[in-house]
Amino acid sequence: MITFLKIFFGALFLWMCFQVINTSIHSNLFKEWDFLGSIPWMRATLWDFYANVTVIFLWVCYKENSVVFSIIWLILLVALGSIASCAYVLIQLFRLKPNEGLKEFFSKQNG
Repeated sequence: MITFLKIFFGALFLWMCFQVINTSIHSNLFKEWDFLGSIPWMRATLWDFYANVTVIFLWVCYKENSVVFSIIWLILLVALGSIASCAYVLIQLFRLKPNEGLKEFFSKQNG
């Protein structure tokens, strides 16, 4: 299961990097912000995004022993969204010892 998750989140990380880079090449968010901000679904999507960042950040705060690292991850989550989420999950997956599984993935604190 851990190997599958590493492959899955690795692929998701690469896909999101591709999507963000490709979209950035073809569309300037800052030029389109006024239009996008006027769309109710865009505002709902942003609220949804920040709610998800909050949930993930609470898990990061539990996992990390350092306030500094927690704050760095908060900045990355807000700035990079799912790219940072996938990166954090991948780091946690690769930190697991060979005999550890999902229980340790979710509950083991970094130390």
